[in-house]
Amino acid sequence: MKYIEFKPIWFDSLGAKSACILVRTPDTSILIDPGVAVMQPSFPAPEKMKVEWARRARRMIKRASKEAEVIVISHYHYDHFTDFDERIYQGKLILAKDPNEYINDSQRRRAEEFYDHLSTKFGGKKLEELMKPRKEKTYPDPMENLPLAKSKRYGEYEKRKKELLKLGEKWFRKRVEKWNKMRLIPEMKFKRCEVRFADGKSFRFGGTEIRFTKPQFHGIEYARVGWVVSTMITYKDEKLIHTSDLEGPVIEDQAQWIIDENPDILIVDGPSTYLIPYMLNLINLRRAVENMCRIVNQVDAELIIYDHHLPREPRYRERVKEVYDVAEKKNKRVLTAAEYMNKKPAVLLYTKPEHAKTLKKRRMM
Repeated sequence: MKYIEFKPIWFDSLGAKSACILVRTPDTSILIDPGVAVMQPSFPAPEKMKVEWARRARRMIKRASKEAEVIVISHYHYDHFTDFDERIYQGKLILAKDPNEYINDSQRRRAEEFYDHLSTKFGGKKLEELMKPRKEKTYPDPMENLPLAKSKRYGEYEKRKKELLKLGEKWFRKRVEKWNKMRLIPEMKFKRCEVRFADGKSFRFGGTEIRFTKPQFHGIEYARVGWVVSTMITYKDEKLIHTSDLEGPVIEDQAQWIIDENPDILIVDGPSTYLIPYMLNLINLRRAVENMCRIVNQVDAELIIYDHHLPREPRYRERVKEVYDVAEKKNKRVLTAAEYMNKKPAVLLYTKPEHAKTLKKRRMM
């Protein structure tokens, strides 16, 4: 692209859990999701190496933050935001997922700790002094905004899927009760830091627009891990999308949103194949693969960074083979961040050849 530039700062394919990128336009610079976490025990590398990769990632994120004017936080998982160094946020405008709704308990606790640190450091006050009472609010069933997923049929799995959706709606209603009882964490403006909540909003910097989706499920419908917001950056007729944690995307409507937006550059996270069959069943894996094939087939983007979650186990390419096949037919580059940087994905560095298929080069000029 001519005007929008991006640089992967750290991704899973480099050896630590992250989806951090630095985006530059003629008007501003944006660091998206400055977080990192150590890989899971099953990741095929020595523990010392996994810890070292995480340390490198932190250093890279700190360095990149110095170049950014805006920091985006898509949600409050530690591989997407960080509390490890407040200097990352000093002098920045933070555009963050609203911590007051569409959030689960663990992310709410992390958000409270994070904003308490920010308000204490930059405002000289504890968060408790800034929090406000809230008025009760009603929330529609999120499935009403997912007509494609709602109308999907599952054959023999249909009965079980309906049961899961009913349980999910019940869980959601309990979440609403909790949100209405929580005190509000306010947006903040200090001399050296400003926080704005981004859900469904748009922010303009000269000719650059940063738009955010309304809260999206973190994976499947009613995923208990919470919600995220995805980021769209546009300048003139160029567009970049960063999806955060849609895990595939596994929901058909979220895939259709990407297709409708038709980005020039797509940074998309894949399914968590390392969790098969415990937290990712084969039906939802199939959905994620089919959705990604549709995206690759229909968007104009010739470069897609397909990373985060996906390269956490050595068979990831085999699991989503159809995606790479479609990309090859359409003459599009679908790469991990490591491959984009001309490196071998970390998950394959310590993998025995007989346990993984040979990594094929898919860098097309």
